[in-house]
Amino acid sequence: MAFDREEVEAAFRRYWELGAVGEDWDAWCDECFTDDVTYIEHILGNKKGREEVRAWIKPTMQEYGSIYTVYEWHMVGDDGRVVVYMQNRRDNPEPGAPPIDFPGMTVLQYAGDGRFSLEEDFWSLPEGIETMKRYEAACRAHDPDHPNKRTRLDWGNGPDWTKGAASYAESRGARRAS
Repeated sequence: MAFDREEVEAAFRRYWELGAVGEDWDAWCDECFTDDVTYIEHILGNKKGREEVRAWIKPTMQEYGSIYTVYEWHMVGDDGRVVVYMQNRRDNPEPGAPPIDFPGMTVLQYAGDGRFSLEEDFWSLPEGIETMKRYEAACRAHDPDHPNKRTRLDWGNGPDWTKGAASYAESRGARRAS
């Protein structure tokens, strides 16, 4: 089925703004996915339906709260397929050191009405583990409390709509939860 590119683009921007930027996981689930969404997460397990996604994403993002998602690029197909490439980033607790990243890619299938019926995530488990170990070592050496700060200091070079607050505490999701 063909979709209007502008419609798909608007849905993708909303998906990115609510999730990666805003970290408002309830709104992300409610506004961006069909009731029967298929969510394929090759490392952490597959989910079926909006409520199963919500029950998984909220505690997962709490557990890995030092990670945020930095936009690199995306493309939209005539069939409503969106592919986005990103960095899974942790701010480095060592002053002046670069962030600690590992890449990821997501494929979305647009279903109309601003919602996606499929999300499929790809990332490398070995790279995820290696960067976690580097981050933990940097925390031990420079700031053991750094994971609790949940900073988001380097949103990359993407468009303005791909950039969020300097910390989770300042995000839409945190403000909505309080």
